[in-house]
Amino acid sequence: MNRRILLRTVATVGAVFGGVAATETGWSARAADNANPLLSVSTLPFHAPRFDLIKDSDYAPAFEQGMAEQRAEIEHIANDPAAPTFDNTIVAMERSGRTLDRVQQAFSAVNGANTDDALDKVQADMAPKLAAHQDAIYLDPKLWARVEAIYGQRDALKLDPEQKQLLEVVHAQFLHAGAKLSDADKQKLRDLNTQLSTLETAFTQKLLAGTKAAALVVDDKTKLAGLDAAAIDAAQQAARDRKLDNKWVVTLQNTTQQPLLQPMTDRATRQALFEQSWTRTEKGDANDERGTVSQIAHLRAQKAALLGYPNYAAYVLFDQMAKTPEAVDRFLRGLVPATTAQEKREAADIQAMIRKDGQDFALKPWDWEHYAEQVRKQKYDLDEAQVRPYFELHRVLEDGVFFAAEKLYGLTFKKRTDIPTWNPDMMVYEVFDKDGSELGLAYFDYFKRDNKNGGAWMSNLVGQSKLLGTKPVIFNVANFTKPAPGQPALISFEDVTTMFHEFGHGLHGLFASQTYPTLSGTNVARDFVEFPSQFNEHWASDPTVFAHYARDYRTGAPMPAPLVAKLKKAAKFNQGYRLGELLASAMLDIDWHSLPATAAPQDVDRFEQDALNKTGLDVSDVPPRYRSSYFLHIWSNGYAAGYYAYLWTEMLDDDSFEWFQKHGGLTRANGQRFRDAILSRGHTEDYAPMFRAFYGRDPEIAPMLRNRGLAPSTN
Repeated sequence: MNRRILLRTVATVGAVFGGVAATETGWSARAADNANPLLSVSTLPFHAPRFDLIKDSDYAPAFEQGMAEQRAEIEHIANDPAAPTFDNTIVAMERSGRTLDRVQQAFSAVNGANTDDALDKVQADMAPKLAAHQDAIYLDPKLWARVEAIYGQRDALKLDPEQKQLLEVVHAQFLHAGAKLSDADKQKLRDLNTQLSTLETAFTQKLLAGTKAAALVVDDKTKLAGLDAAAIDAAQQAARDRKLDNKWVVTLQNTTQQPLLQPMTDRATRQALFEQSWTRTEKGDANDERGTVSQIAHLRAQKAALLGYPNYAAYVLFDQMAKTPEAVDRFLRGLVPATTAQEKREAADIQAMIRKDGQDFALKPWDWEHYAEQVRKQKYDLDEAQVRPYFELHRVLEDGVFFAAEKLYGLTFKKRTDIPTWNPDMMVYEVFDKDGSELGLAYFDYFKRDNKNGGAWMSNLVGQSKLLGTKPVIFNVANFTKPAPGQPALISFEDVTTMFHEFGHGLHGLFASQTYPTLSGTNVARDFVEFPSQFNEHWASDPTVFAHYARDYRTGAPMPAPLVAKLKKAAKFNQGYRLGELLASAMLDIDWHSLPATAAPQDVDRFEQDALNKTGLDVSDVPPRYRSSYFLHIWSNGYAAGYYAYLWTEMLDDDSFEWFQKHGGLTRANGQRFRDAILSRGHTEDYAPMFRAFYGRDPEIAPMLRNRGLAPSTN
């Protein structure tokens, strides 16, 4: 499973009250701004950024001007002599920061997916300034007084439901940001935020550099035995890109386990690749992250204490669906027994396969994927190489991802070749709603690059807002291996699932129908935002959808029924491992962020080992999906004390999919119900009532365990 959404790589919320990027059609740029395309609203469809005109050198001055503009706007609101009202304060804040939003969203997209040294410098320079900018707004006593006054009158203001929710959210954000602290404590908070933004930016940059540097360099092609021609060609091209003659370079993905461990037959090469992954940022060099991690955790605990919370996890979870660290801990530990039991069964099968292979060594993490694949072939007679020819990337996108969206929601798609992108490999589609009206734009950047963050994610380039008159421009990013020139882009079924997953986030953004940017689209809690994306994964294996896209790229023939049956049967294979690595990381995250402010800075190696030993999971065979030193989600991408969200929302999505199965499956009526209740709602109401409105009850964990094969099926 590849289940993640990347948040902004700049340590700020951008235009604080605008949420995801939104540009306003009414702005007119000054003539002096015309030289910098970021300082005026784009004339492209949907105000898509002018990536054909934007230069690296444009970002820093645009950030500075965007912050200056919003400071002036906020100062005007705070010093307005008129009595505070919803319109002159709350709505005015929603309108503020349009230039900053525009700059931030373009920069975040490119810096995450196509960075370079110049952009890294912009990020490092701007992160503390943006943190200070955010503090200047939330800690402004005059602005807080106006928000507090309006909040005190809320019952008499005759606000509609979305306005009431916006007022509740904004008031809570101010409190959470320290608006009621003393002046002395506000200064302490500013200092902490500046330090944290700098460290979080440093973590991102060192991780990208460390991951690139830790790529496995092979000087003997025979050591790559087992890899197919495409993988070997890619390794050879990666070596050429680094100007290494007669070498092959296996680049790292951001997870602990690496995809190429599965086909590799040379055990020493497998071990070397695994260890390069495991120690990528723990080599005692300039990219060693352990000191950075220790400092971030310590400063976050101090920040939580300053704001009145026992630890950073409690601080983060105040507005999540789970609400408390205790609820998260109960949820995660409730999954451990079934997971460990399945892990043991899987490990025994793999050890038996090792013996069958004529080997007598004990199973190690670098052996798991390789021999698990052999177990899978034996149990299900399924070879990954058999299925790849049926998953050509462009066909999966148009005849799979888009086809499912058409069947469920009535959407249609038109490829656009006139929209500039940040990389020539990208694709752009215009999206039309069920009535033929324009819905938005969707960008797709699927291929791995050394200057791209690992993983897969979705975000907005332009956010939806009725107040601002904007429609959504969304993008999906992944890290699939780029084929050699002239070769088809064949992907694994896991990659197929990733495409459906990220477009589930895209649908959440495209279906946004809010007045106010703060509540729009994917601006929801971490333990709710993955619900639409993980739910959308299910359609990758729906029989109707699958038959439409799973066709041999050479002949167009559908995947034979026996092979489909094998793939479906094998889908629950190795799920103890898959759940175990996620659980270990989620529990490690919660442990890091449960440290009190009184705790000394931690020795990262010792803390991690102690935390993993407490999980009750067999982490010697099933290591965490991310270690502390390369856990980008929690140290820089907004998932601190929130990595559990992938599993929490899996509970929501599996439960919801069972509802679909009981009510006719892939139908327009069901899709409309899900769109109306979930996908189009943004954060216009709390999450538990939203789920109950769709399903009719609270979520249950049993469907999740059944879907993973860890509990008996009801069929």
